Amino acid sequence: MKKLMYALLLFAPVAILAEFLHWSALILFAASALTIVPLAGLLGDATEALAAKTGPRVGGLLNATLGNAAELIIVIIAVRAGQLTLVSASIIGSILGNVLLVLGAAILLGGLKHGVQRFDREQAGLDATMLFLAAIAIAVPSLFNAAIEPDFAKVEGLSLAVAVVMLVIYVLAIGYTLFGRKPQPQTTGPAAPPPAHDGPRWNLKVSLVVLIVSVAAIALFSELLVAAVEPVTEQLGFSAFFVGIILIPIIGNVAEHVVAVEVAMKNHMELSLNIALGSSLQIALFVAPLIVLVSPLLGHPFALEFNTFELIALISASVIGALVAIDGKSNWLEGAMLLAVYLILGIAFFFLPSLI
Repeated sequence: MKKLMYALLLFAPVAILAEFLHWSALILFAASALTIVPLAGLLGDATEALAAKTGPRVGGLLNATLGNAAELIIVIIAVRAGQLTLVSASIIGSILGNVLLVLGAAILLGGLKHGVQRFDREQAGLDATMLFLAAIAIAVPSLFNAAIEPDFAKVEGLSLAVAVVMLVIYVLAIGYTLFGRKPQPQTTGPAAPPPAHDGPRWNLKVSLVVLIVSVAAIALFSELLVAAVEPVTEQLGFSAFFVGIILIPIIGNVAEHVVAVEVAMKNHMELSLNIALGSSLQIALFVAPLIVLVSPLLGHPFALEFNTFELIALISASVIGALVAIDGKSNWLEGAMLLAVYLILGIAFFFLPSLI
């Protein structure tokens, strides 16, 4: 699967030629998106290789800060371009994609192969609580801003204050995971042996070089991708909102999505759950508040202000995701339910852009 994904790097020269020769915006968008997919995979591999060299605690910290680096880069480029609708939609879309699409596919395929799969109920409960916290942290400023506007200084102040609280909670969660929580013995049925490190075994120098090069390349092709969004949406007849909430999250996280599904099919459901929910929490509690804090420096302040439809989708995903995870076991039908919710929301968002 990874070899096939890395073959998409062949689209890199196509994207560059499309930019300099002024080819169709659709070709530029598609080639840039397809190039970002393997670059995000390389970035993840470099992070994993570094984590393997630095030990579990430093490695966990690396994954906690760089796990969604590709998504963060795309969003920063979009903020700098002033496409704030794309930014807010991609933040919500990333959470929806991880909780509903990725976790749903992992539970469905893992359940079809292994039947009922079990995982650490305590950790799942903690992640479910954090997911509700993330939904509250995003929803409160959005709802209260309606009473504060049009005083944008207060709107921005509320977003900045909430962003700081979100980052503090995220740091505390990392500290608890790395230092405060003792592993629990398995007491509910047979478990598969823990997965071994199957990523690239690069040395420290190679890992750092790959990390730096992939970050720079993602930034370059993200520039091309974001620049092509407006003409492409006009050409295809849907808005930047739909691109942000459906397409951008898939482009930035497809490599991680594949890993989550693969480990679930190897009966490592707990790892799959950690990837899906952990990525959602990182987007909500780290990427979103970080964007709020750095956006004024990029010339386009971004506030934690999401529309009603985004909030409905976020709360719906949080509720069903928590209900599926909190009992410590899963089956293929629950995966199908998560995918059904994602499909329903996707269809609704497809028809929605012309209304907002």
